[in-house]
Amino acid sequence: MLGVDVTDFPDDLVQTQHAWNATYAALAVPRLRDTTALRRRLLLLSGRLWWHPYRETVPSVSAARSELRQLVRARGAARAA
Repeated sequence: MLGVDVTDFPDDLVQTQHAWNATYAALAVPRLRDTTALRRRLLLLSGRLWWHPYRETVPSVSAARSELRQLVRARGAARAA
């Protein structure tokens, strides 16, 4: 990792990434019902993640995105344990 300080992530960004992960997981489950609402939500959340003002403050957007994903996954795993 490139050393992005995870304490620098704004709460709304972490919450949006968590919502994105949950929506993506919901889409991965086979369903008989229409998934249009989930796909639309995923697109909306993707836009919020991509255009969040935080990305203007980091030297490496891709490293920060990776750190954010890892942070949210780790928190999710800790809650599930």
